[in-house]
Amino acid sequence: MTEPWSNAVDGPLDCVIVGGGPAGLTAALYLARFGRRFLVVDAGDSRASWIPTSHNIPVFAEGISGQEILSRQREHIARYGTPVVNGTVTALRKVEKGFAVSFEEGARVRISREVRARRVLLATGADDVEPDLPDLPDAIRRGLVRYCPICDGYEARGKRIAVIGHGDRGLGEAVFVARTYSRDVTLLTLGQGMNLDAGERERVEKHGIQVVHEPVSSLDIEGGRITVLRTAGGEEHRFQVLYSALGLKLRSELALGLGAKHDGTGALIVDEHNRTTVAGLYAAGGVVRGLDQVVVAMGHAAMAATDIHNRCELPTEEEVGGAEGQPDPV
Repeated sequence: MTEPWSNAVDGPLDCVIVGGGPAGLTAALYLARFGRRFLVVDAGDSRASWIPTSHNIPVFAEGISGQEILSRQREHIARYGTPVVNGTVTALRKVEKGFAVSFEEGARVRISREVRARRVLLATGADDVEPDLPDLPDAIRRGLVRYCPICDGYEARGKRIAVIGHGDRGLGEAVFVARTYSRDVTLLTLGQGMNLDAGERERVEKHGIQVVHEPVSSLDIEGGRITVLRTAGGEEHRFQVLYSALGLKLRSELALGLGAKHDGTGALIVDEHNRTTVAGLYAAGGVVRGLDQVVVAMGHAAMAATDIHNRCELPTEEEVGGAEGQPDPV
């Protein structure tokens, strides 16, 4: 049986895009309009799909959900006949004149595939670390705990807000929320504890942040939100909004396996064209070090796709003369 995308992958592609979130689908739009031969492989688990409503996406003044963003992007690229494969990339290898991309296609019945591409764009994103709440292993995915005060903190201004976290990241986000959106902020360490030094105590006091060190032993959910959290000591805490500041698990394994430079979290280091330190490998969105925002991810993708297009007529780095005149990635 001929697959609907088989004609698109007859011979080496200009590019394979790994990931179908806001970054991957933006890159697909650009490459489609550039008339390039490429393929999108999407596992269908974009972190953007968790967004209930975002009000800081330009032109959507009334707000838009992550699911709607992805749906509209899919509809847009479909106008150009862009092939999007439901699958998971399992391996990425450097080969002569580019890359070999192995993936498992399908949801229930998995079929192994391999395509060759001169260049690859990773738009694989990240996963939030879920908070350790009793009998609630997926609070962020369910929207019971929010993960981006930059995106929706404006709608929470003046409310009772809890930030779940510890260490520099947790305290930093609690301070950010307190100085930007609300004077009623509590930092929940979930039993991790924090030995605050003098400077940290000063920051806590300056912004009126309460710190609760005890773990949460039980909670109540009403009307689609967590309304009450009880600590092991029997205290009850009520909040209108909860944010997690527990960090991310970067989906950067494919790039790290090729030796791409990264920071301590696994976030990939790229240059001004979103090239990684692996020749021919690009990255965009949440997997890249920097501000984790939908519009930033789209900007990354536009930069990367345009550079890929501009280099498509040039030999790859593995070909004779391929490295001449090409600046080294940072």
